[in-house]
Amino acid sequence: MIAGELLNWSDLHPSDARPAVGGPVAAELLAAVVRPTDSVLVAGPHSLELLEQLAKTAASVDVLARSAPDAEEIAQALDVRVFCGTLDHFGPEHGEASYDVVVALDGVPRLIGPDTLVLPWADGLAALKSRLAPGGRLLLGAENSFGIERLVQPDPTITVPRDEDWPADVRGDAAAPAGLKAVLSALQTADLRVTSTYALFPTLVEASVGLSSVDQALAAAVVARSVAARFSGPTLTDPYRTTQEAVAAGLGMELAPGWFFVVGAESPGVLPDGAVPAGPGVLLEEELFTALRIDDHAALRRIIPAYVEWLRGQDAATAAVASADNVISDGTTYRLFGTAPALESTGDALVVAQLGRFARRSLEAGSRQPWAVGSAPRDLTARLASMAGISVTDELWAAVADNNEMIRPQGSAEQLATIARLAQELADASTQATWFEGQLKGIRRSKPYRVGQAVLNPARVVVKRVRRVVR
Repeated sequence: MIAGELLNWSDLHPSDARPAVGGPVAAELLAAVVRPTDSVLVAGPHSLELLEQLAKTAASVDVLARSAPDAEEIAQALDVRVFCGTLDHFGPEHGEASYDVVVALDGVPRLIGPDTLVLPWADGLAALKSRLAPGGRLLLGAENSFGIERLVQPDPTITVPRDEDWPADVRGDAAAPAGLKAVLSALQTADLRVTSTYALFPTLVEASVGLSSVDQALAAAVVARSVAARFSGPTLTDPYRTTQEAVAAGLGMELAPGWFFVVGAESPGVLPDGAVPAGPGVLLEEELFTALRIDDHAALRRIIPAYVEWLRGQDAATAAVASADNVISDGTTYRLFGTAPALESTGDALVVAQLGRFARRSLEAGSRQPWAVGSAPRDLTARLASMAGISVTDELWAAVADNNEMIRPQGSAEQLATIARLAQELADASTQATWFEGQLKGIRRSKPYRVGQAVLNPARVVVKRVRRVVR
């Protein structure tokens, strides 16, 4: 115990606070940077899995944890030295005078407690830097105060202070500076040479994707998948499409929920859990969305048959996961992108199921549909399947409907867009009906029509009388 410890608090097992830092990206980063001869200081909440990894890799590991229950658990589980308290009480008399590696992937805010009078982020950074040996390496995390989740999260209470957000002093906040440029500038001011910066998705503490560059289409798809997987309920906008468009606008790094910074080490080249596939091409889904947006029926009639032909030529395992959002197209060939939910159907049923999945995703995203009213999953799937010569019968749809039915888009913006589109289609149909009625009235008032009626009416009377006589 070094003072400032929290006796009735846990960062490893929080009740309503965020968990300790963990996940595959953090593990990959530690594996790439920490060496067997290193002395390591771990400052702040890190998962037991990461601490165990460090204990097995480094020559020595010291841990600074503010939670007393966490400190006891770590000391009992691992062969490491644990200091329980806050960073402002962690002086030169504690631990080693300097360390080869200082790991603070959770950042500065959870290195203090409610009894810490004031510790601005810059001062916390200086305290961590002071424990670095000459030529040492610092692994620092920072949470983005305005990440992509702020654009899609519907809960207005997301910015309300949490139980762990104790009042800060007006002279400085432990939170990182707002924005990537501000954090990098602060690190430069502190004379810390950043060799690598990784944008983290979907969150800082549970990052499954960490990219040093988010400026390629396939990287954008990896990011969008991780973000979309985090949201299961209603959102303000479709997380997948919003993330894709943000990355396409060059905002991937700036809108990341958090960042890892590597200081004083060569770039470890960390990739996401499952590296971004190399090579040219875009997702087939993006080609189809583009065709839908611009009403390019010719492109749809070219792309769909080619995709279906390729799909039918694959083995069962490949075809089962080869949905449009998991296939890369380079204009002439196709290849799998990554992993996706496997379908159990075969033959035409599998083809219809994969086309149905794209139809459902297009509706979820509120995408434009270049067809008349009646844009239900089955209607859209039937139109796409017909381009490949497949008729979607009741039996065929019943075999795949469970995978492709939906009620409405997940995002409120997409719901409004869908309502607006359907209202416009209804207005267009009403206008056409009014025009046809006007045309009919004009025809009925015309001389040829009146002459025809005058000729045909007596004939109708004669025909009726003849029928009566015959009966």
